[in-house]
Amino acid sequence: MSNNGDESCTELGNRSFVTLHSPSEATEMIPSQADNDGQLIDLWLHGRPATTVKAYLADIAKMRSHINKPLRSITLGDLQGFMDSLTLKPSSVKRKVNAVKSLFAFGQKLGYTRLDVARPLKIASFRDELSERILTTDEVHRLLDIERNPRNRAIMFLFYGSGIRVSELASLKWKHVAPRESSGQITVFGKGGKTRSILIPQQTWNALMKIKRTSCDEEPVFRSRKKGHLTTCQIWRIVKAAAKKAGLKDTVSCHWLRHSHASHALDRRAPIHLVQATLGHASIATTGKYLHARPSDSSGNYLGMD
Repeated sequence: MSNNGDESCTELGNRSFVTLHSPSEATEMIPSQADNDGQLIDLWLHGRPATTVKAYLADIAKMRSHINKPLRSITLGDLQGFMDSLTLKPSSVKRKVNAVKSLFAFGQKLGYTRLDVARPLKIASFRDELSERILTTDEVHRLLDIERNPRNRAIMFLFYGSGIRVSELASLKWKHVAPRESSGQITVFGKGGKTRSILIPQQTWNALMKIKRTSCDEEPVFRSRKKGHLTTCQIWRIVKAAAKKAGLKDTVSCHWLRHSHASHALDRRAPIHLVQATLGHASIATTGKYLHARPSDSSGNYLGMD
């Protein structure tokens, strides 16, 4: 036994244990929290939303495929090389790097790795393109008016009228929809495992009621041809097809309607805390980005240059 507190690893059956040696304490056997990389990743992902799990698994798989080493053998240089190999838009690179940093921080916290080698990774700053993904009011109206299919039209109205995410819309059942005086509300299970109820405008409510063919609470609001929930990919294709018919940019997606909801509401002086609650932002700073993306005034207007 060492006189300077240290540790060693002992195999008992199929489990490994960490033995802590201390000059003043009896030997303590602490079970290892993970025996291999796959088990660590499972622990790291446990309890996260399905959409987050899917994205993080893809991010980590890409990193492991590029480096091709056990997590305990990966160095900072390996991770920097992985970052340099990515040929994606900056926001996608940032998400992948954040996933890697989260995993290695978790691994060190559990004692699986001795160092958090991802902690020093620097994420390059990049130009914020949020303002380019906000539709004008006229563009939104063109998108809403062009779609004649009642189900697809209701999808457009709900995206814009509530600002919800595509995963939240895809999972809606009729039990999550309730009348409220002349309109109604929806209850969604969102990012971070949080549930929120959203009051929706009259026109959005009317569009939803036009597709309600059943009183069965367990049935999906937006049904596929096979009577199940539309997938997020199917919903993306519906929005993109409508955007193309409306003559909008090829890059328009479901999230553009969420961005437009936030920006247009703030333009019309909706309280920022209300917009934050409606969109389910964890931080008001995230909601505040929409104020900077589409400013309503500028110090240049006070320079007397007219």
